[in-house]
Amino acid sequence: MSIRFFKAYTSGTRNRSVSDFAEITKVVPEKSLTYFVHRSRGRNHRGVITSRNIGGGHKKLYRQIDFKRNKLGIYATVYSVEYDPFRNCRIALVYYSDGEKRYILHPFGLNVGDKVISDFEVSIKIGNALPLNKIPLGTDVHNIEFNPGRGGQVARAAGSFAQILARDGLFVTLRFPSGEVRLINKFCWATVGQVGNSDVSNIRLGKAGCTRWRGKTPHVRGVVMNPCDHAHGGGEGRSPIGRSRPVTPWGKPALGQKTRRPKRYSNIYIIRSRKSS
Repeated sequence: MSIRFFKAYTSGTRNRSVSDFAEITKVVPEKSLTYFVHRSRGRNHRGVITSRNIGGGHKKLYRQIDFKRNKLGIYATVYSVEYDPFRNCRIALVYYSDGEKRYILHPFGLNVGDKVISDFEVSIKIGNALPLNKIPLGTDVHNIEFNPGRGGQVARAAGSFAQILARDGLFVTLRFPSGEVRLINKFCWATVGQVGNSDVSNIRLGKAGCTRWRGKTPHVRGVVMNPCDHAHGGGEGRSPIGRSRPVTPWGKPALGQKTRRPKRYSNIYIIRSRKSS
């Protein structure tokens, strides 16, 4: 992936950059693998806003992604690389030899015409999926399961990958993109390689409208509100928040407050927290 920069014809194009979409080979998605997803726009079943700053945005169809990679022993050929409006990485449409079509996350280095396969004993090749206990140490993997058979939940964003550090007994030690070092069941599956489109972090939207296209409405700071609207509001001019620590609009601690439960069952599997990395 590379980035295309705009000339400053307007204020919105100054410092704006977008992907050049050079890797995209097919524009129209596979109809059998798409469906419409209701967008709540931050409202509950009564129409009341329960999640702020959500609404608008472009209409889009959800692409059904195969995170489980549970079609074993059958080769699939990469037919196209496509854009997915629901994620910042690209997706690849693969045709299995038995005629079935599926979408998978597009790894960096996987090209149209390449073959991928999921099985217990396959070569360590980009795009192949196999259990963690079958992958050599030091290999970069993505789309990693937390529980066997549930489907990949970790390292699915653009440019992300985890590294296999060690193997001991029932568990495999992985270093996640956040820096967290964690134990994962050795029977969990993962896909070899790094997720593509890694330059997405260098894109600059350039104007507020680009954020609105993505379904996000403006976020107003609490210090510019009135006291009846936010705990940080009120005062004359540019006044501080007037509290010992920042809080949410509902008075709960914000900005640094730990939200993970201290007695969560999976804490014993975390060797090094992402906070300490």
